[in-house]
Amino acid sequence: MSDVIQGSPDYRDAGLEFPPGFLIGSATASYQIEGAARDGGRTPSIWDTFSHTPGMTWNGDTGDVADDHYHRWESDLDLMAELGLQAYRFSIAWPRVQPGGRGPVNPEGIAFYSRLVDGLLARGIVPIATLYHWDLPQELEDAGGWPNRDTAHRFAEYAALCAEALGDRVATWTTLNEPWCSAYLGYGSGAHAPGRKNGADALAAVHHLNLAHGLALPEIRRAATNDPSTSITLNLHVVRGDDDTSPEARRRIEGLANRVFLGPLLEGAYPRDVMDDTAAVTDWSFVRDGDEARIHQPIDVLGVNYYSTVTVRMWDGATPRVNADGHKDMGGSPWPGSENVEFLPQAGPFTDMGWNIAPDGLEELLVSLHERYPDQPLMITENGAAFPDRVERTATGARVPDADRVDYLNRHFTAARRAMDRGVDLRGYQVWSLMDNFEWGYGYSKRFGVVRVDYDTQERTLKDSALWVRDLIASRRTPGSPEGATA
Repeated sequence: MSDVIQGSPDYRDAGLEFPPGFLIGSATASYQIEGAARDGGRTPSIWDTFSHTPGMTWNGDTGDVADDHYHRWESDLDLMAELGLQAYRFSIAWPRVQPGGRGPVNPEGIAFYSRLVDGLLARGIVPIATLYHWDLPQELEDAGGWPNRDTAHRFAEYAALCAEALGDRVATWTTLNEPWCSAYLGYGSGAHAPGRKNGADALAAVHHLNLAHGLALPEIRRAATNDPSTSITLNLHVVRGDDDTSPEARRRIEGLANRVFLGPLLEGAYPRDVMDDTAAVTDWSFVRDGDEARIHQPIDVLGVNYYSTVTVRMWDGATPRVNADGHKDMGGSPWPGSENVEFLPQAGPFTDMGWNIAPDGLEELLVSLHERYPDQPLMITENGAAFPDRVERTATGARVPDADRVDYLNRHFTAARRAMDRGVDLRGYQVWSLMDNFEWGYGYSKRFGVVRVDYDTQERTLKDSALWVRDLIASRRTPGSPEGATA
């Protein structure tokens, strides 16, 4: 990534204008908000199994109830309309639509998403549907999961079922969300479901996730009747250096984090150096003739998820290895073949996740992608921050004065606008997240939402950040940062 910091160093600009076609909205994921884990014919996903396994999530939290969005979807859509959201990025739960990951569509499951899409359209909100946000049917994991090639073919069949049912109304189809997490955290480090810790499995999962994307796109295009956009969302890493060993460390980590996806997706081939770096882990025999061509297909927009940066250098082997990569340590490695790379502590300030706040990294990422792929439109499909919110009770109700989150959003919207001024074709920005929700291994201990959820009562409260987003959408200009931000 190139270093492209510009303008005022703090990115706290006010009055930056976004064009009318720039879609500003918010995002969620099925397992994190829906609840109703056993309702309507839904069968278990790997996250049901993982979260019910002792020691895997904070406080033993599960997504069994979450935000109860499955039963409260209509009032949640009213909240979106109240905020003026132009778009809503949601994910479809594979085991709700196709229980077990095989066979016909579950009518009750697909009906839920049909009502959701109709409700969005009735409120003038553009539906952006993600087909896979990590809730693999448990039966497919039992058959081998993403390291098994057959899972990619099952995903294509599932994509076809969804597009046949909703393909007259969904505006954008996103195949996968953050396959880096699915592969490396799920099969390498053990921090995410299914909790496996095997580098060879993680790399096989990388390929089969890429292949699943490539197999699903023709099915979506065949079945959809409204000429939708197609997409995939990647959590691309902004990798920085610390000393003269850092260029090698950066090459290795950027290869595993970014180029192993961007290469086949946008260039038609896996990077040779990544395959060489991991030759002791796997021989890559799972890549068959024709696979890279199947993966390499035009997409209308590349989704970009961004939260923080990492700083790396090569480990000298003589001192204890530093590992501050920002991911929960469950004993395995999310970096197969690069265990000799150190992840150094970042300079603050930090969010409640311990992630550094670096809006310049977002500008750097967007500009670098534009420089490498100048004809590829982009969209920020996730950006947001967890902070320990404080609820104030007043005579007129509750208020959540989350000045740090407002400041975070203002600085990152500023970074996005600066990237656009540098020629980046950026189509929109989906704030993560609409509501507080189940934050994977961290359970309900971290709050990312612009809408607060009281998990005991399911009461929703608009935080000040939600009001900031509402004002941004209404005015098309960044309102600026509030007084009282400390991050």
